Amino acid sequence: MSKRCINNDDKFKVVISVGDDSGIGPEIILKALFSKEIPSNIDILIVGSQTNLENTYRNLKSLGIKDIVDPSNYLIYDIKIPFEINKPKKSHGNASFFYLKKAIEIVQRYPNSALVTGPICKKSWALAGHNYSGQTELLAESCQANNVGMLFTAKSPITNWRFNTLLATTHIPLCEVPKRLSRKLIHSKLDLLFEFCKKYVNKPSIKIAGLNPHAGEKGLLGNEEKDWINDAVSSWIKQNKGVKLSGPISPDTCWNSSAKAWREKTAPTHDGILAMYHDQGLIPIKVIALNYSVNTTLGLPFIRTSPDHGTGFDIAGKGLAQSQSMVEAIKTAIDLTKNSR
Repeated sequence: MSKRCINNDDKFKVVISVGDDSGIGPEIILKALFSKEIPSNIDILIVGSQTNLENTYRNLKSLGIKDIVDPSNYLIYDIKIPFEINKPKKSHGNASFFYLKKAIEIVQRYPNSALVTGPICKKSWALAGHNYSGQTELLAESCQANNVGMLFTAKSPITNWRFNTLLATTHIPLCEVPKRLSRKLIHSKLDLLFEFCKKYVNKPSIKIAGLNPHAGEKGLLGNEEKDWINDAVSSWIKQNKGVKLSGPISPDTCWNSSAKAWREKTAPTHDGILAMYHDQGLIPIKVIALNYSVNTTLGLPFIRTSPDHGTGFDIAGKGLAQSQSMVEAIKTAIDLTKNSR
């Protein structure tokens, strides 16, 4: 395999930040790039530790794993971060933070590019003094983006339908969700989801999940829908034409049509769902889409995707990590960038 590198400004580029070196990020990158599903006519740049990637390659080979690429065949932006032997988590957190910082800097240089991020450990970032609740927050700050959103997207291998769920709130305790939700927040997230869907379809169909069971059932099971969420949705519809919006819908049925559209070619489809909180959106996504789900950040000047899983510290170095979500992250980064209308 010839070494593929960034040598043509017109060629599409995928910049991959490795994530936490002590997790499964290096392994799933080497496995994913071996996949025949990854187009060969793109430039790949990996941002991370060349030494760690090479060590990962040798380790996987020693375990008898053959379906991996040799990192020496790829352009690697090698970042060397001082390592404190007695503070490994802090050191790995510090490294993964600067991998992402450099990857953001690189992708902003090339309009015809996208960013794919490997999984990081938020606790390790905090130990290293980087106080962000996740990669999304660093991305928003670095790009000076005021309105960003965490979208989970997956393309069905059965029907080719793209399943999209945006989160209104993300990594916060469940008890904080009703306090964080507001008319302004819901409007801003609907704006993001509408703008995203409009890039691919003429008149998007969007659904909104209720906060409470049965969407509050007119105040019997919670007052938020009755008191202000219904009005917030109605006022947004009045301000935005060219969209079919339904909801708030009882959360226990909101994703039923998604499951049918995922597996049945003749089933009615929709273009996006707004979930009120993290697990409300992530549970149906992971149950329906399994390893095909990808995390995407809306509101940035470029497409950013990431596998829909964590660092997998418990299986790191054992050759057991599944790379399908990383494959999908790379494919989705290309698909969303190139197929925007």
